Amino acid sequence: MNTRVESDSKEFIALMAILMSVVSISIDAMLPALGTIGRELHTDHPNQAQYIISSIFIGMALGQLVCGPLSDALGRKKILYGGLILYFAGSIICLLSENINTMLAGRFIQGLGVSGPYISCMSIIRDKFSGRPMAKVMSLVMMIFIMAPVVAPALGQGIILLLSWQYIFVLYIVYALGVMLWIYLRLEETLPVSQRIPFRISTLISGTKTVISNRQCMTYTICMGCMFGALIGDLNSAQQIFQIQFGVGEMFVVYFGLQALAFGVSSHINSKLVEKLGMRHICGRALSIMAISSIVFFGVHFFFPIQFWMFFIYGVVVLFCVGLLFGNLNALAMEPMGHIAGIASAIIGAISNAIAIPLGTIIGQMYDGTLMPMVSGFSILSFSALLIMLFGDRKLEGHIP
Repeated sequence: MNTRVESDSKEFIALMAILMSVVSISIDAMLPALGTIGRELHTDHPNQAQYIISSIFIGMALGQLVCGPLSDALGRKKILYGGLILYFAGSIICLLSENINTMLAGRFIQGLGVSGPYISCMSIIRDKFSGRPMAKVMSLVMMIFIMAPVVAPALGQGIILLLSWQYIFVLYIVYALGVMLWIYLRLEETLPVSQRIPFRISTLISGTKTVISNRQCMTYTICMGCMFGALIGDLNSAQQIFQIQFGVGEMFVVYFGLQALAFGVSSHINSKLVEKLGMRHICGRALSIMAISSIVFFGVHFFFPIQFWMFFIYGVVVLFCVGLLFGNLNALAMEPMGHIAGIASAIIGAISNAIAIPLGTIIGQMYDGTLMPMVSGFSILSFSALLIMLFGDRKLEGHIP
């Protein structure tokens, strides 16, 4: 009897979503706790607690550069195990931290660790699929993956109410162990030994040149970085916007989860439409809607006092567009890179993160008790991504799925 996951099975889709959700749950379960952690670890400024979010992205960006080439050299499963073990170690450091610097160090190590599951997930999917079928699988993965930001804040809030914020890291430890067991029992190795590329610095340099020199890959990598930066800025300031600016208290996890559901709905819609309409068409429309709605909402600030319901609806629209974008942007960037999927996934992730992390951190640190920094970020970055896509596509017309 075959005990491995079939590539077209629901279990395969679920496992890929779980691998991706290691990143999401590591961020979203922390959101309700940021204010409490900041106070208990004696941060100098309320915005300083946002670094707990940014630091994991920094670790992830650097980890991708190593995990990608190693994934192509050693296979996908070894990198999964190594990343999850490192994530386990970072979670223990965070659990035992007594000051903000130790916490940030642990989160950085967690970030190094989550790069393994993220890179391996993307590479495994690229090993098995390409083109629009890959985009469809990615959308299905994202549809399940969205349950993490819906459920994770509630888990974090519940843990804080019943126990303390330290037990959120106990959750991470148990989660990592469970994922490792599932991988061991059910996941096949998708990269045959005959197709592996020995790890050499020259290979990494060559892969970087291949990615950078490919117009389609770089166009959509930059677009992805812009949109990820806007999203990081939103995540960094979400707890302060919901709980301090609008005073929703413990209902934060409910409202945040409802907004996140828009992401899941749009990912499901994308999985149904992408093979018919194409990835580029959907990305163009989503970026246009996001840019227009953000610019309009920015202008509303000068004529009306912003009520919570206005912000909530705007957030639903933006996250709906984000759900249409990420699977398609990543698939478009990866499409020409099938021959070096692991290295390309790493470099694409590193470049997009190098763009996104500074932008998102700046947006978050600019939080001043208003929505203006966050809305400005979405306005400027979505409009920029749209222009970059249109400019980059000029020489690619007829070659993009």
